[in-house]
Amino acid sequence: MTQLKSLQDTLKSLRLGETADYLPTLLEEAKQNDSTHASFLMNAMKYEHKRREEKKIERHLKWATFPYHKSVEQFNLNEQGSLSKQQLNQLTELLWIEQLYNLILLGPPGVGKTHLAIGLGMKAIKQGYKVIFSTMGELVHTLKTEEITRKSQTRMKRIRNADLVIIDDLMFMAMNQHEANLFFHLINELYNNASIILTSNKAPKEWGELLGDPAITTAILDRIMHRVEIIHLNEDSYRMKHRTSIFEK
Repeated sequence: MTQLKSLQDTLKSLRLGETADYLPTLLEEAKQNDSTHASFLMNAMKYEHKRREEKKIERHLKWATFPYHKSVEQFNLNEQGSLSKQQLNQLTELLWIEQLYNLILLGPPGVGKTHLAIGLGMKAIKQGYKVIFSTMGELVHTLKTEEITRKSQTRMKRIRNADLVIIDDLMFMAMNQHEANLFFHLINELYNNASIILTSNKAPKEWGELLGDPAITTAILDRIMHRVEIIHLNEDSYRMKHRTSIFEK
């Protein structure tokens, strides 16, 4: 066994696999730069730390289950006059997650609610937060099947351990009392432990139509609205303004 192979095996046994795989390059760079032993060791440890952080972000992006990846920078403020550049910058600073604030993004379909929620979620992951994205329909299904499927149990564990939970399209479906009860218990568990982003095409005062039970609606709103910023995205649908046509103009 060569000295290099032996060193790589030792690094892997110490769980420094990224450094082990990249070791030939690190050694060559150290040789070209006439690096000291201390400098070489520092560069090796920096590389290991960098790769671990990158892999953690990749893992958390996968766990977040975003339907697509869109950054905040791709959000077109020119198409959304109801949100200023200063307000968007404040949102991207993510101090509201530290303060356990919730966001409610309101507006008709196509104005960018989901895009903005995903962009903030991706930004949060890159800053070390754990984020989960779910549509309301998917969330209700996961809650109802938690006791019987391991997949749902794993999913709910990640939701409860998240720093930011994004629930998309709140008014997608009406709930029966059992479903509303499950949803309330989740909101209650997340309260004071995580921030929530909710997207909806209807204002909170209309959510009773979805949840059915007035007492449950009041209890859910009480927890969500305790610390909340409501953002109205009221411009025309971006998708409709920029739609393509099969006919010639």
